[in-house]
Amino acid sequence: MKVADVFKFKDERMKVLHYTWLAFFISFFTWYNMAPLATTMLEEMNWLTAQHIAALGILNVALTIPARIIIGNLLDRLGPRLVYSSLLIVMSIPALIFAFADNWLQLMLSRLVLGSIGASFVIGIRMVSEWFPPKDVGFAEGIYGGWGNFGSAAAAMILPVIGLNLFGGDDGWRYALALTGLICFVYGVFYYWAVKDTPEGKALVKPKRSGAMEVSTWGDMFRLIVWSIPLGGALAVSSWRIENLGFISETALYIVWSLIGLAFIIQVYKILEVNIPILKAGVPKEDQYKFKNVAALNSTYFANFGAELAIVSMLPMFFQLTFSLTPSTAGLIAASFAFINLIARPLGGMLSDRMGNRKRVMLVYMLGISAGLLGMGFIDSNWPLFAAVMMTILTSMFIQGAEGATFAVIPMIKKRITGQIAGMAGAYGNVGATIYLTLYTFVSPQTFFFILAAGALISFAICFFWLEEPKNSFSSEYYLSEQDRQTNVAPQVKESIRERKAL
Repeated sequence: MKVADVFKFKDERMKVLHYTWLAFFISFFTWYNMAPLATTMLEEMNWLTAQHIAALGILNVALTIPARIIIGNLLDRLGPRLVYSSLLIVMSIPALIFAFADNWLQLMLSRLVLGSIGASFVIGIRMVSEWFPPKDVGFAEGIYGGWGNFGSAAAAMILPVIGLNLFGGDDGWRYALALTGLICFVYGVFYYWAVKDTPEGKALVKPKRSGAMEVSTWGDMFRLIVWSIPLGGALAVSSWRIENLGFISETALYIVWSLIGLAFIIQVYKILEVNIPILKAGVPKEDQYKFKNVAALNSTYFANFGAELAIVSMLPMFFQLTFSLTPSTAGLIAASFAFINLIARPLGGMLSDRMGNRKRVMLVYMLGISAGLLGMGFIDSNWPLFAAVMMTILTSMFIQGAEGATFAVIPMIKKRITGQIAGMAGAYGNVGATIYLTLYTFVSPQTFFFILAAGALISFAICFFWLEEPKNSFSSEYYLSEQDRQTNVAPQVKESIRERKAL
């Protein structure tokens, strides 16, 4: 696929790509609607404090981790069209409640629930992989992720203008927030009628059993359980941070931790329930996949997307204090980090498609992240501002390009559980952000960049030893086992075959 092909709007698969990245854009536009209006909220709601805003920021991402796992399971069973539409429509409700909330309980609960919209990213990964073959999927996924992710930057640029200038008045910010919820609802309805799960004549390949990710060996089942532990651990850390801010009691914290522990036990039960019968029956060799590939991709998204979220959170203050800049100037420079997404993610996916070896592309990107972050760790007031900005942009190119390269591989690990694999990897991105931002509270910015560089280097080592080049990486069809092929024939095609046999 060439760059020019992206703008062939009459091509059905391009229509699906554009409709899907726009759904992701709207999801992130809604998810990040609070940050650009936070200062206005503080002014208009005189009981609200900076600590309340910090707590809302934590709540905004708390449910994203479990939501991505749950959504990954649902979309493999129900298809991306229904799940994406439903998520957008349902999430319009907490968005509207948050917009017109007038007490802390309403703000807290609506923002907590709204964080689930962050799982939207996972859905489009499966949708795009259904419409684009392996040889093109990296570039297509990069377009989806890079252009859709820009919704957060668009919210920062557009919502203050809408709230303060277009609507104006004391409640202008409320109407701006409500507008994001309204857009979510309308687009959710539109998306359901505008797209199909798969091209004509092709059916959605579904897992054998639902509830947990399928594995191929007893050892992989144990590894899946082990790699599920950090998902609950990140939630435990987030609740601890909320308790430190004084918004829940120590008793409430222990209750939350107990619930997280109970949820983990249930998840382990589901893993055993799904996989023990499959493993006892035996998984044919041609239907097997290696979980270590999933683990490697979990580590890359932990190291790249986790680093991106962490850096975006601290970069404005870092530039402001290091170079004695005004908040607006520092914010503009920091925004360049996210703006690069428009180019860097598609480029990472394109290089993965075109360089002939997806693993090698991933390794180069992870080394580039390590080198870039190492360089950022040496930035101080003696650096020319231009050089510091260039180092930041270069590092951003590697970080976000690696994200594109990650999701160029994910659809090829095991086609029928693409949603679950994408959900787990996506959740690890949020785990990375949680862990990194917690560490940031204990160290200097320079040390923080060194920690991020070490994380990328560890991921490089994991990928070097565990990640394998997927089958059919650059072909026109995904690798499907015989079991997959039996479910990949559309119902109308099956009926046609039966009719011919009857004749």
